[in-house]
Amino acid sequence: MNTITNFWNHFQQNNFVFLLLTEVPKEELKTHFDKLIEILHQYNKNLDIIIKNKTNRAELIITSNGNPYLFKEVELLVHHAPVVERWKITAFLQPETNLTKYENGTDKPLEYYGITLRISEMYFIPLENPNKPTDLGIKVLLKNYIVHKDNPRLREAVYVHIEHLIGEKSFANDIAFIEIGQLEGDNENQIELYDLKSYIDIVIKS
Repeated sequence: MNTITNFWNHFQQNNFVFLLLTEVPKEELKTHFDKLIEILHQYNKNLDIIIKNKTNRAELIITSNGNPYLFKEVELLVHHAPVVERWKITAFLQPETNLTKYENGTDKPLEYYGITLRISEMYFIPLENPNKPTDLGIKVLLKNYIVHKDNPRLREAVYVHIEHLIGEKSFANDIAFIEIGQLEGDNENQIELYDLKSYIDIVIKS
């Protein structure tokens, strides 16, 4: 329990630095961020944090990077979180609720280790495993798959995008396997990736 207390004490004492992200020099910010991660890793070395800033308020997300074996660790840490003024403290990446930017194609490309992908340009095809008919698999189709297919980080980049889109728990619990391929012309079976959450809700949860 000491490592949990240490983490939250440190966060409480230094939260204003992360609240004022834009006003703090980058070097200083990096020092604070590295320190916070270091203290988090004393609790569990496989957890991570994401900070989202809005005007006058911010959100601290504790994530296990989609690892279901660490879900209980995340929940325990957040359970002990103190109330910190102007902060929302969240367990896990939550599903994206505003899909308008994807529907309109106005979403910004997300870059991950030199791989640039836009959710509005990604599609998926549902896959079935004959041996496990209840398992949902998907084949993610990318416009620029040919460019990135030899990049060892490609699978990771696609996973991060899906996790941000449908939420960490759904990513871990609802999708059994993922393939990646090239988007080619119109295929009546392909579905916009931003509709994956509603597809899961219909297929799995109905």
